Amino acid sequence: MKSLAKIIRITTQSVLLLFFIFIANLDTGVLVSSVQTDATNRVINLTTMALKLESDIKNDLYSAKDTFTGDITGYGADCPLCGGTLACKPSYYIKDGTTTYPDMDYGDVRIVASSKNLPCGSIVRFQLSKISNDPVIAIVLDRGVLGQDLDLLVESNDLAATLVGRNTSTYDVLRNGWTK
Repeated sequence: MKSLAKIIRITTQSVLLLFFIFIANLDTGVLVSSVQTDATNRVINLTTMALKLESDIKNDLYSAKDTFTGDITGYGADCPLCGGTLACKPSYYIKDGTTTYPDMDYGDVRIVASSKNLPCGSIVRFQLSKISNDPVIAIVLDRGVLGQDLDLLVESNDLAATLVGRNTSTYDVLRNGWTK
């Protein structure tokens, strides 16, 4: 009976001690950013862990979900058969020379047309040295090509022929359709 009373008393004291520590942290407004483990000299820095997690999430944005090979060609916003709006919602207007789209995750990205093999809102990455030394990041906002090919939107048909031409290239899919 004495051992049961002793266990209850120690448990009560421990709970009260934890409660007072919790209240003290609330009153001071100080947040603990590290946790001491039972193992000596091992401290987990929660701030560092949060920054690493944020970095991992960002790096995951740029990791390939799939890879395809196809022809990359160009088309101009002034093409004779173009109506001025893109096929994917929102029906983005391009007759004013717009060739980029402000994506929430990837920032300002180029616009490409694809077949229905890639859903609208898909993000792709490919190398096209005539456009940029860095990889080109683009979003699928238009239709009108076949198979695994991509058609990069540029300012005019003249630029499409001279600047882009036709290039067989491998490209990575970074996002498969719009994010919810």
